[in-house]
Amino acid sequence: MITTTCELADVCRRFATEPFITLDTEFIREATYYPELCLIQMASPKEAVCVDPMAPGLDLVPLLALLQNPRVVKVFHAARQDIEIFYRLSGQVPTPLFDTQIAAMVCGYGENVGYQQLVQDMTGVSLDKSMRVTDWSRRPLNEQQVAYALCDVTYLRDVYVKLSAELAASGRAGWLDEEIAVQNNPETYDVNNETVWQKIKTPFKKPEQVHVFARLCAWREATAKQKNKPRRYIMKDEALIELAAVCPKTPVDLEKLRGLPGGFVKGRLADEVLAVIAAARQDPPAAYPTNWRLPKPLTATQRVMADLLRLLLNMVSEELGVAPRIIATSDELSALARGDNNVPCMRGWRRDVFGEKVFLFKQGQLVFAYDPRKKRPVIQVIGRHGKDGKLSDPK
Repeated sequence: MITTTCELADVCRRFATEPFITLDTEFIREATYYPELCLIQMASPKEAVCVDPMAPGLDLVPLLALLQNPRVVKVFHAARQDIEIFYRLSGQVPTPLFDTQIAAMVCGYGENVGYQQLVQDMTGVSLDKSMRVTDWSRRPLNEQQVAYALCDVTYLRDVYVKLSAELAASGRAGWLDEEIAVQNNPETYDVNNETVWQKIKTPFKKPEQVHVFARLCAWREATAKQKNKPRRYIMKDEALIELAAVCPKTPVDLEKLRGLPGGFVKGRLADEVLAVIAAARQDPPAAYPTNWRLPKPLTATQRVMADLLRLLLNMVSEELGVAPRIIATSDELSALARGDNNVPCMRGWRRDVFGEKVFLFKQGQLVFAYDPRKKRPVIQVIGRHGKDGKLSDPK
């Protein structure tokens, strides 16, 4: 257990000479907006340590510098929340990155496979998860807790080595680039107050209501950050929707709403909410959001098309041995069914393995058939001059 800056600096100097390190964090955020870091686990091919960020006087600068060392690959599993913590500490994303959960999808281990399952599949070791609900903020940590925490990075070394070899053998290392690019983008971790409203489903059909809702969401986000409290502690989504629908003007109007917490009307936030609504209603229509309309529901014909495209996707992903989601999402299939080809699965390597078949299908040159010899569905490509091609698996 590393508890001093001197110890941490020594470890980081040794780790800086290695080709990769594995990392994980333990944190709590049930009652805060930002995650509260409680423990950092790190391992090189030769050793493994826990770092106590709660130790008095410990400075994480040596570790943050190591995370920017371009010669050392930083390996995480399901990295997003871990990276969010380090980004908040330093303002920088660790680089270069390798996420074993993403790599596992490319290598055919399923969608969003958990660390425990991946270790089991690749090493045969069944990890003890009895301390999954441990309060990592309590001190001191005992030897069993430390040993448990270290398992999250020691076996990750074996997983990384094997996945790297599989990616190299399959020639699919480049398939990770687009996914890793999302994790490398600081905007992934720096929530934009002005656009956070887009993540909440609403019933609004009038642009002025959407605008008021967007302004209320921006206010809540800023307040949650400033107070370091979860959004729901400030106000629930349902209450924001009710406020935007009714647009109260006075405290008396607020008292008539059912979705607000008890005592809210008499608090300081009530005045802020009324001010936000009043200001939003004064804005000209030119200030209203322009991208608020949800896509129209698929027609019956489009739903059939989406189902057929999903079948095509499943056949391609099975043949390639990858998770379907790494190739295309349900939203992308719906867009293709509507006739919109400007989606990620129609670009880059995804176009090569899936998008080209979508084009053939839409042109009537690709159909599905059952091959009695293989006893499974296959893809039949129909020639441009009307001659049937031979039955083939997706390639």
